[in-house]
Amino acid sequence: MRYDRWTPQHADVLAARFDPDTDTDHPDQKTIFEWTRSDDSGSVIGIGQSFSFSTGDDVTTRLAENALRYVTEVDPHSAVGRPKGRTEFTAMRSAVPDERHRPAYHFTPPANWLNDPNGLVYWEGRYHLFYQYNPAGPYHGTIHWGHAVSDDLLYWEDYPVALTPQPGQSDEDGCWSGCFVDDGGVPRVLYTGGSGQDQLPCLATSEDDDLRRWEPDPKNPVITGVPAEADVLSTVDWNAEFRDHCVWREDGSWLQLIGSGIAGIGGAALLFRSDSLREWEYVGPLDIGDWRVTGPVWECPEFVPLGDDYLLHVSDYSTVVYFVGTYDDQQFDSHTHGVLDNGNFYAPQSFTDDDGRRVMFGWLPEDRNRGAQWDAGWSGAMSLPRRIKPGPTAHPIIEPASEVTLLRGRHDGYADIRVTPDGSDYIETSGDTLELQVTIDPCDSHEFGLILRQSPDGSEATQIQYDRLHRTLTVDRSTASLDTRANDSPQSMPVDLTEQGMVELQVFLDRSVIEIFANGTQCLTSRVYPTRDDSVGVDLFADDGHVRASLEIWEMASVWEPNKRTERP
Repeated sequence: MRYDRWTPQHADVLAARFDPDTDTDHPDQKTIFEWTRSDDSGSVIGIGQSFSFSTGDDVTTRLAENALRYVTEVDPHSAVGRPKGRTEFTAMRSAVPDERHRPAYHFTPPANWLNDPNGLVYWEGRYHLFYQYNPAGPYHGTIHWGHAVSDDLLYWEDYPVALTPQPGQSDEDGCWSGCFVDDGGVPRVLYTGGSGQDQLPCLATSEDDDLRRWEPDPKNPVITGVPAEADVLSTVDWNAEFRDHCVWREDGSWLQLIGSGIAGIGGAALLFRSDSLREWEYVGPLDIGDWRVTGPVWECPEFVPLGDDYLLHVSDYSTVVYFVGTYDDQQFDSHTHGVLDNGNFYAPQSFTDDDGRRVMFGWLPEDRNRGAQWDAGWSGAMSLPRRIKPGPTAHPIIEPASEVTLLRGRHDGYADIRVTPDGSDYIETSGDTLELQVTIDPCDSHEFGLILRQSPDGSEATQIQYDRLHRTLTVDRSTASLDTRANDSPQSMPVDLTEQGMVELQVFLDRSVIEIFANGTQCLTSRVYPTRDDSVGVDLFADDGHVRASLEIWEMASVWEPNKRTERP
């Protein structure tokens, strides 16, 4: 026996299936569980896969001995059992440090799996980050809503799980992505409930100011089927591709976008209208893409004001595409498009804070295989908080929120360094949690850049390379890791020179995360997994000619230091 589709509500997963014939991990096929007794007097181990004490073979005997040792020796007050609170989550973070790869100043789950940010809101003086969370392990499945709270967008406190799949209900297979709704002072969330091959909108309400406890609406789902006139795409996995929500108030009514796809045409953001949040009528598509360009399905649509225009962004399974245009009488006419991030960045969501800023978080998925994620014990991180605002062109300005500067520690500056092909060791600063502001004058060089996470012998190194001829910035991961389970393919984005002919970059290195901001409008997030503890070197390079470079480098503080808070700049 094993659990594939579901996970026991109050158990923790200790092991999953491994196929020795193919040397393949199957973390979603869960086989060994632990329950903590309600009186805290001990634990219960459940073992499937036809386990029997009577077989007597070496593997079975060793498994039985380990299970009995685990039950008798593990502290019953450790991080085992569900539901979990702050104490248990803190224990989980301590038990899964992964100090070589687990980010220090980006948000990650206490352990196990994280994906899309959900329900972002500034409520009663605190920031709330809900997110897709699998408490069973570091893989996608049995999705709940995790919850963390912050006073400053930097230092986070784990709260108990907010939404849990309910057996026999429309969200029994998962509480998937959704958004926060301020219903006249009553906090609600609209999310996608999964059941079998159906995915439909569900509503939940909280009656406490700290948003800890949520009650699903007894009339869920609030939309019982897809609109027949839309010809929504059906696939082998889903009766209809119809999920993820964005809700706003307009002219006395609620409007809602749902991500979808139109059969034979492309991804779509479908618009609905309601007076009550519980009964919705279909208005029509706000926008439809071309499946050959932006994919057959659009996930996680968000539609927000951007100066005099509006910004629609959607996730098309690989990229977050945005459209900027005019909006009037529930009609959107886009005139500009682009990509929010050219790397490991997906399903972003934003909110407006008390200062009127639009702040965005995105999911930074892992870029190593499932076995490596299982071994690490955690998967997924959030981007740094990013501010989105109108700029001098139709494209949005994307920059780190100003609070991030408060994490800066020790500072080193390097001015007007002449970099040549035969030179090295230009930078004495080293580390794996850094912010770097880099300005490079190309002079007569065509390819040049920055090196991060370099080992002393060069066997591991990640190059951020600028191609002057093609105006392209590339993260070269070919030697980023000696671990073959990590993706080593390059990632690129277009970057123009400044009016002064310079390359200007703001780079955040946080162990396995590299976030790059260029010219205010281009971003690229990459994931790297060095294996060596000494892969912390920083350097500059030029493949031909020479360049002149100046750098400002700060060591960045960990956001998991206890009892530390900041004041907004």
